[in-house]
Amino acid sequence: MSQPIEDYAVVGDTQSAALVGRDGSVDWLCLPRFDSPAIFAALLGDRNNGRWQIAPAAPVTRVERRYREDTLVLETDMHTADGAIRLVDCMPPRGEAPDIVRLVQGLRGRVEVEMELLIRFDYGQIVPWVRRHRDYRLAIAGPDAVRLDAGVETHGENMATRASFAVERGDEVPFVLTWYPSHTREPPPVDAAQAVADTVTWWREWLGPCRHPDPLVRRSVITLKALTYGPTGGVVAAATTSLPEKLGGVRNWDYRYCWLRDATLTLNSMLSLGFDDEARAWRDWLLRAVAGDPRDIQIMYGPAGERRLTELELPWLAGYEGSTPVRIGNAASEQFQLDVYGEVMDLLFRAREEGIEPEEHAWDLQRVILDFLEGDWEQPDEGLWEVRGPRRHFVHSKVMAWVAFDRAVRTLEQFGLSGDADGWRRERDEIHREVCERGWDAERNTFTQSYGSSALDAALLLIPRAGFLPGDDPRVLGTIEAVRRELDHEGFLLRYPTGESDDGLPPGEGAFLPCTFWLADALALAGRRDEARVLYDRLAGLANDVGLYSEEYDPVSGRLVGNFPQAFTHLALVNTATTL
Repeated sequence: MSQPIEDYAVVGDTQSAALVGRDGSVDWLCLPRFDSPAIFAALLGDRNNGRWQIAPAAPVTRVERRYREDTLVLETDMHTADGAIRLVDCMPPRGEAPDIVRLVQGLRGRVEVEMELLIRFDYGQIVPWVRRHRDYRLAIAGPDAVRLDAGVETHGENMATRASFAVERGDEVPFVLTWYPSHTREPPPVDAAQAVADTVTWWREWLGPCRHPDPLVRRSVITLKALTYGPTGGVVAAATTSLPEKLGGVRNWDYRYCWLRDATLTLNSMLSLGFDDEARAWRDWLLRAVAGDPRDIQIMYGPAGERRLTELELPWLAGYEGSTPVRIGNAASEQFQLDVYGEVMDLLFRAREEGIEPEEHAWDLQRVILDFLEGDWEQPDEGLWEVRGPRRHFVHSKVMAWVAFDRAVRTLEQFGLSGDADGWRRERDEIHREVCERGWDAERNTFTQSYGSSALDAALLLIPRAGFLPGDDPRVLGTIEAVRRELDHEGFLLRYPTGESDDGLPPGEGAFLPCTFWLADALALAGRRDEARVLYDRLAGLANDVGLYSEEYDPVSGRLVGNFPQAFTHLALVNTATTL
């Protein structure tokens, strides 16, 4: 039986990430990258699909956990009738031979502890060959090798590696699990205690520039860094795949990739908090990823800019709480989504505006994008929600096409670059006129999801943030009220009506947390800051006990749903906190 999503915490090394449950079990880990095949996949199946649990042998009566201040080092205290232990988990950000370090510390009394390690390569399907090699265990299957260094004796039993030991106050027992390519030389052993200390230092030094005092904002920034693929600067949307948007449903997607639409939010977050290097790395990642023919620009890429993200289903995994299918890859990467061009243009404008030195060929690429948009902004698309139904003229998509031309004109005006200023102004004005005519429902006093549609869309709340209309414009105010009225779900917002006729999928999902943060933004930009603050505080209360969010929230069951932890939600939180 899977744990509730909110019972998990994340540790990571800025190349991959592990989900650790309150029961001391690592139920999800992909190595060496976020999008590599998982070696622990119990999250989407059961223990036989791979996990690594360290916990007291006796029943646990109480669990307390926290991150060490301003780090991604997790501490989990487990209490029993006989005493208490502390489990310290981290992934040192070293860059090569990634590993997960676990320390068992005695806090009180004498506690018997059990360790069970089931390595299952390729998303829980492949049982490796495990053998004792000198003073450690070695597991190999095909290209993958994993070694376990343990501070106690281990033994094999029923296709698992186990250990039983006792700790008293002051005792410390180390475990280190290290991945490396099976054809290369084994990496040297790791001093677990020193690795934990080094990881604490690394995170605190990295967070040093952060200018925000709110612990939840600081935790969100650390989470975003944890979801950043260090070698390239790309930010993956989440550490997981196929955690359902509705328990038992089919809206189960792979989010271990980099979305272009996260670009502006990421840049705004990093720049507003003083992380210029991260903003620069994300800008450079984006330029490399989208280089080439603008017709070939995708909405998402792999962590290093890979384009081929073929979607597959894994039938041997039962799914989180029976939610199938389990998917890897993402077919939405092949969709045409008009808004990403506006995201790219906005990001590059913001980077120049904030003083990040321009990349030499960026403007040439931007001009090619604008040439493409001049002929294609009038086309329907799949929209930012990646609907798997027919293409439509989504209002948000058109607004972002307007953003592309608007930022181009402003770039010429502010930075003196060369371009067709008059032509781009004409395109910008034409898009604005069309959206205000065809995307506006005068009878209901609101913009609509798409031309001729009666449906609404929470993305309409981004109109004032994009600068398309002022926050206090009557049309914006009418849209805010309509969205709140029609998309409300127990005080939070749905993305849009998810009926079968709307997006080609069975209905039902949780409230989308970024959209509710957008509502707080829209209220603040409309001058209703007190309402925005109340909503922000309510959203802040949905974080789990260590400050993490998933993509969505089910107000009926009171549970987080969707992939976890979700960069989009943490980005939205940071931006709303900054706005307020």
